[in-house]
Amino acid sequence: MGGLFSALGSLWAWLSNIFDPLCGPVGLFTLFGQNTVIACGDTGWGDEIAGGLRVTITVAVLTLPLGLIAGFLVALAQQSEERSLRLAAGVFTTIFRGLPELLTLFIIYYGMQILLQTALAYVGYDGPVEINAFVAGMIALSIVFSAYCSEVLLSAFRAIPKGQYEAGDALGFHRVRTMRLIILPQLIRISLPNLGNLWMNLLKDTSYVSIIGLADIVRQTGLAVRSTKEPFFFYAIACSLYLVLAIISSAGLSYLDRWAKRAEFRR
Repeated sequence: MGGLFSALGSLWAWLSNIFDPLCGPVGLFTLFGQNTVIACGDTGWGDEIAGGLRVTITVAVLTLPLGLIAGFLVALAQQSEERSLRLAAGVFTTIFRGLPELLTLFIIYYGMQILLQTALAYVGYDGPVEINAFVAGMIALSIVFSAYCSEVLLSAFRAIPKGQYEAGDALGFHRVRTMRLIILPQLIRISLPNLGNLWMNLLKDTSYVSIIGLADIVRQTGLAVRSTKEPFFFYAIACSLYLVLAIISSAGLSYLDRWAKRAEFRR
């Protein structure tokens, strides 16, 4: 099994290098950055910035499904007939929409270490405990994303007429089947524009993970600035990378919006 994971890791590293838009065979830094401070290899900061771009994308892409699932569950809890669930969901969204994202990140990163160290102390382990920065960043961003996502989905739920639920009951559908076949397609179409805005915010919020030592775009360009004393140049590169990600995301969201409208029209 270890050999399989090693082989998959090697394959992933090879594919990442081939399709790297910055330091790949036809990457921008490879083609236009030779003999400059953004050259790929040991002579420049190209590889580090390319690695930071991969970290930023990875954090955002892995956070998105976690945040969507958690937000969906919180939105369901906010509509529950159980008062305790509604109260817990309301407290959750109030806290994590009210706290700055940076404070949430600190609470998760340092708080998880304290909780884990306390738990391990009960079983006799007194050594140091350190939480992986990537995991802590992903959890913190997922929590913040889910708090906002739940409000978007709750508004979308309320925009769906109650007759849609009654139609499912009339057809003899189980509640889960009604949700999957009738409610979810409408929920996606209604909430997609606002979820797209949350995704754009998530891309920007990934910059906070640099504070806890994760080597994303902001951290790598910051290291390059301290080494080369060229702040404007490297921060302009960071801005350009975030703008490119935003443009690609906007194009993808526009396509999804057109697809959702076509699907609704066919229905």
